[in-house]
Amino acid sequence: MKKTGSLAMLIVLSILFISAFAPSFKIARLKYNGGGDWYANRTALQNLVNFCNLNLLTNIDSEEGIADVGSATLFQYPFVYATGHGNILFSEAEAKNLRKYLIGGGFLHIDDNYGLDKYVRPQMKKVFPELTFVELPASHPVYHQKYEFSGGLPKVHEHDGKRSQGFALIHKGRMVCFYTYECDLGNGWEDYGTYEGDSEATRQKALKMGANLIQYALGQ
Repeated sequence: MKKTGSLAMLIVLSILFISAFAPSFKIARLKYNGGGDWYANRTALQNLVNFCNLNLLTNIDSEEGIADVGSATLFQYPFVYATGHGNILFSEAEAKNLRKYLIGGGFLHIDDNYGLDKYVRPQMKKVFPELTFVELPASHPVYHQKYEFSGGLPKVHEHDGKRSQGFALIHKGRMVCFYTYECDLGNGWEDYGTYEGDSEATRQKALKMGANLIQYALGQ
């Protein structure tokens, strides 16, 4: 009986140990229709999660989820990332599903990988007809979490040479969507050397801003 009891206790302790260190949640990539490359920046989320787990002491699963914009699986993730270069299209049902997710506590980060702007703005208008993207000032708390960005959103890739801008949709006082434009944070999160000419310093800057966004979004 003593051996049996010891074994049972060992099993319980093992379960508690595994549970304590098991990832608490996943973040996901938004899968959308329209022909745009929703799957771009393939190594970005894993690298961002690893950075957050190391520096923010979060416990996020390093394997990203895939959240179809019109599916119930969307509601499994507290933070969803959308990127791409081309067309993005939401059906009415998909827009309604995304709205329900965001109003219910979910968060969407849209990262223009270049060329997404003219598509994503009208689609998000389907989701929130009553809201308009507002540019966040450099004083906004999202830029002042663990890492300080006194000048606001950092510049990662040049694109058209415009300044980087961070826009938000605010619903009843809560940020439900953060849209990074002329910045390309996701490219900065990818494996070092993915893009010729990118420096490790720029990559670290992008990861730190991503960590700020995770910290802000999940702490609202």
